[in-house]
Amino acid sequence: MKYFAGALVAALALASPALAHLTPPVVLVSDRDAVLTLLAGARRFFVREVRLSAQEKAAIKHASGWTPDDDFYRFYVGRDEQGQMVGALVFVGAATIHGSIRVAVALGPDGKVRGADVVELTEETYPWVKPLIDEQFTRDWVGHDSQSRFVLSERLARVRSNSMTQFYGEVIASLVQRGALLYAHGMARPGGTAMGR
Repeated sequence: MKYFAGALVAALALASPALAHLTPPVVLVSDRDAVLTLLAGARRFFVREVRLSAQEKAAIKHASGWTPDDDFYRFYVGRDEQGQMVGALVFVGAATIHGSIRVAVALGPDGKVRGADVVELTEETYPWVKPLIDEQFTRDWVGHDSQSRFVLSERLARVRSNSMTQFYGEVIASLVQRGALLYAHGMARPGGTAMGR
């Protein structure tokens, strides 16, 4: 019994620092609000689940170094009153040592970024990302497509001076690029929603 109690105390002592590092998520924008805001002008919304082939995954990896690992990606497609596509939005996330971060990325029918919002992160990462959000940094990528460079602009030099802010800015930039790549290789492929429908 003494051995069991000692092992339990040791296990809890080892687990406590790891558990203490995890902080609760902070939802900055609801999924619904992200869809409505980033697909402004749309009157009707549809969901399209995109499953990437092995070749599409390989093309994305070749272009960015990232291999999509989800079974499918859910795009929210917005159409205007005439049924024309306004844009499509996908939520993309990543796990970091300080917790997960999730971004909504909206793209136009031409595959160019319409907008992006950080929708969820952790309490721990929030102070590092907030200066970027205050500067509306994702607007710098509007008009970029899957082949563009997604980097933090020079206008953000002051807030980038914090290494953690710089790091999370780069993480978010890569997530926006992933959204553009998923659109280019999933939605805009022949027979996809973005191709003349």
